[in-house]
Amino acid sequence: MSKKISVLYVDDEPINLKLFELNFTDIFNLITASSGFQGLEILENNPDISVVVSDMRMPKMDGIEFIGKAKTKFPHIVYFILTGFEITEEISQALNSNLINKYFRKPFNFKEIESSISSAMG
Repeated sequence: MSKKISVLYVDDEPINLKLFELNFTDIFNLITASSGFQGLEILENNPDISVVVSDMRMPKMDGIEFIGKAKTKFPHIVYFILTGFEITEEISQALNSNLINKYFRKPFNFKEIESSISSAMG
């Protein structure tokens, strides 16, 4: 059996963290964080993480800001953003500059997220 992909999911809403866990714990080695700051700390301590999925709207540090900081230190990781809103200028810039690989809309489409992560990992 191949090793599970290690995925960090960052979201400030406990219900979303729970939903992600319920859907992906069997598929991925899933680690969750409730803020960008916690996410950065987890990345420091878990060198095997290869994918990050982050919510866009979070207090203090939004998803793009978090990914910007994380990518500077961990450029080998594939980053995705989740948003409950329409694509913003910020998200399209992040896509165009390859800061993020793709963005997902809420409510979650778990099949889309799973296949995007799997294909990103080749």
